[in-house]
Amino acid sequence: MESVKGKNILIVGASGGIGSATAKLLASSGANIFLAGRNIAKLTAVAAAINLDAQNICALDFSNADEVAQLKEKYFAVYPSIDILINAAGVGIIKPFDTLQESDFLQTLQYNLVGPFLLVKNFLPAMKEAKKGLIINIPGVLGKVPMAGAAAYCASKYGLVGMMQSIREEIKRTDIRITNIFLGGVDSPFWDTIDLRVQREKMIQAEEAARAIWFLCQQPLSAVVSEMVLQPFNHQAI
Repeated sequence: MESVKGKNILIVGASGGIGSATAKLLASSGANIFLAGRNIAKLTAVAAAINLDAQNICALDFSNADEVAQLKEKYFAVYPSIDILINAAGVGIIKPFDTLQESDFLQTLQYNLVGPFLLVKNFLPAMKEAKKGLIINIPGVLGKVPMAGAAAYCASKYGLVGMMQSIREEIKRTDIRITNIFLGGVDSPFWDTIDLRVQREKMIQAEEAARAIWFLCQQPLSAVVSEMVLQPFNHQAI
């Protein structure tokens, strides 16, 4: 396995449960971390926990093209290259189709599909120039298997998977890797605003999800993990 020590890693969505846990784990393994997310207070707290300088964090709306371009400028002002891009950001709007509004649908697409597009658009060129790199997205299991009440969310995540598979075909002659991790239910703040009866105590812990991402960051030079599925133990079938 490749070590993450000394690798330059951008984590988007680092103010969330999975992103923050991933940042702490990778930092403890010697990686050079840059944090991005929507909540500056949470980003600052994560940065403090891993002794990260203020210049290594950026609060932004990553569905906004101008703000993602500013993130690119801030990142490359700190690090000359990018080895790994981890996209742990997104929104979850889970509601029956009868009550799903057009604004809900468009917001979900904007954050879960357009946002990742903008990230890849801004950071893939540096990887192509170096002819190496790793992009990790988290479509979640709803990017593979649909669920009632998740029409908008599934549409965005299926779209994300298709987009990344297409990009993979364009860069297959390089050493750039693209990995999708399909997580089942993770006990994180994602569920705080979702009106759905769930058993959070039976979900994957954010730290366990982070460890899976940490593992994916260490893929060997001779191979690529195209996708990983990590489900709660009581939801093994997909």
